[in-house]
Amino acid sequence: MTGTVERVIVAAAIVDGGKLLVQQRAYPDEAAGLWELPGGRVEDGETEQDALRRECSEELDVEVTVGVRIGDDVVLRGGSLLRVYAAALVGGGVPRAVEHKALRWVGADEVAGVDWLPADRGLVPDLEELLA
Repeated sequence: MTGTVERVIVAAAIVDGGKLLVQQRAYPDEAAGLWELPGGRVEDGETEQDALRRECSEELDVEVTVGVRIGDDVVLRGGSLLRVYAAALVGGGVPRAVEHKALRWVGADEVAGVDWLPADRGLVPDLEELLA
């Protein structure tokens, strides 16, 4: 459709020491306790990479470098698109759960067993490949 701009949500597949960082939702009720990749909405005038750096700063209190895209677009409820990028921590930063209930690092053999949000569950094969 011409002239239609989809809302884009970006997520970071942050890998450090061969493990992937995942965060546990605290809210809303239907998502609380489930796990996801860090990220959020791309705001007007922002590049996807800039949005991902901003979201990681807000959610994790760390700086990241943004790498290549991982997997295909995931269509979310309401028509938004989820796009995942590989990312790495900058300057020895240690992530902390600013807006989430918990953080944890998972290895390739643990990714499939994470209790993912439905949107992130389809990314498991791509995340396992990233960690391989």
